[in-house]
Amino acid sequence: MPVPRTLLRGTLVLSGLATAVVLATAAPASASVTPASADTGAPARPALAVAADLTATIKLNNCSATLVRFPRSVDTDRAMMLTNGHCYEGGMPAAGTVLVNRASSRTGSLLNASGRAVATVTADRLLYATMTRTDVSLYRLTQTYRSIQSATGLSAKTISASHPTSGTSMFIPSGYWKQVWQCSINGFVPTLREASWTFQDSIRYNTGCTTIHGTSGSPIVSTATGEVIGINNTVNDNGEMCTLNNPCEVDQNGNTTATKGQSYGQQTYWFTTCLTAANTVDLNVSGCLLPKPAA
Repeated sequence: MPVPRTLLRGTLVLSGLATAVVLATAAPASASVTPASADTGAPARPALAVAADLTATIKLNNCSATLVRFPRSVDTDRAMMLTNGHCYEGGMPAAGTVLVNRASSRTGSLLNASGRAVATVTADRLLYATMTRTDVSLYRLTQTYRSIQSATGLSAKTISASHPTSGTSMFIPSGYWKQVWQCSINGFVPTLREASWTFQDSIRYNTGCTTIHGTSGSPIVSTATGEVIGINNTVNDNGEMCTLNNPCEVDQNGNTTATKGQSYGQQTYWFTTCLTAANTVDLNVSGCLLPKPAA
């Protein structure tokens, strides 16, 4: 998950339902990918309703991100950029820390379907960031959705307003590595612990869907709707229990389990539970699931 996530391992081997799609402008040779074997016996994936490509992803200096909108956003709204809390330019927020409404000058390269940079986007405000219960950073950009679409032809991905379901077919496009992982959701983890951070209702990927450092902040996109249903954030690197870069699952009795290569994402529909009638995030909205700053 954290800082070393940009220091990627050299080779990724995927199996089962997971497939890494390397686009024409793929990552450096050090990030070579071996796709799943055709004779693994895994069931065929359903046909994609949306293209599993890099459209509207953003390459940051240390992570991946996405151009996003809320379900009721309009073209004249200021555009937004979504990435992980641990990708925040000020460093990883400590457990229990929630950052809201802070000035920012974060920039990133907006990519088209093939991974070609078509524009530089700039944030002027960090709207929200935390690594408590979830792992998200949401930025406001200086341009509107309409101006970005007019200049690049790209539209933002919509953050789903619903909790995803187990078994959902999805893909994870990494703007940092210009690669796409095709996977599925293998259930949800009530409590996921990594070093001092604890995440709740985490998304567990199918066996073999092993993301890598640098994919942090990549969206989890439903192949059926094209909506963002989560955000990729961590993977157990070497089988250690609950340490940095080695998240563990915690059951109701406090027992912990860890699986080397198991990857996880975090919920993003939580943002939609905190929206006002004016389509702005307000942590005091009744039913808001996002953690609030400490009193």
